[in-house]
Amino acid sequence: MNFSDTTLARLDKEAAKYPAEHRLSAVMACLAIVQHEQGHVSPEAEDALAAYLGVAAIAVHEVTTFYNMYNARPVGRFKLNVCTNLPCQLRDGDKALAHVCEKLGIEPYGTSADGLFTVQPCECLGACADAPVMLVNDRQMLSFMSHERLDELIAMLKASDA
Repeated sequence: MNFSDTTLARLDKEAAKYPAEHRLSAVMACLAIVQHEQGHVSPEAEDALAAYLGVAAIAVHEVTTFYNMYNARPVGRFKLNVCTNLPCQLRDGDKALAHVCEKLGIEPYGTSADGLFTVQPCECLGACADAPVMLVNDRQMLSFMSHERLDELIAMLKASDA
């Protein structure tokens, strides 16, 4: 796989921040660039990034699979991460995840038939006192997500896509 000129320019800018022997340090920023431009990080993109950085492909794959902010496969327009770590579970995080999945007719890690939503459980978002909490598109954290607030969110996101 070949990266576009735009992607290469952005990768060059990130890699230039590190000495040649420490280019692996640029992997997280570079993965974010690849995902932003391609929507997800495919195995081919991982291999191409590893070759670009001059590191082992497994080193890139380890980062991609460790952090849930990197999508190994295409996701919906709205990626909803619901915290199901123990403190959130004690405050209905698991019920929030089940409610969203039921509302959208999908299983955890699934994507809705219309391609709008991908829902997945996630680890701690660092807002345990605000549980249940969720992250929308890896950018916006929402707190105190009751079933009513979840329904409102889904309706609002659907309307914004219309």
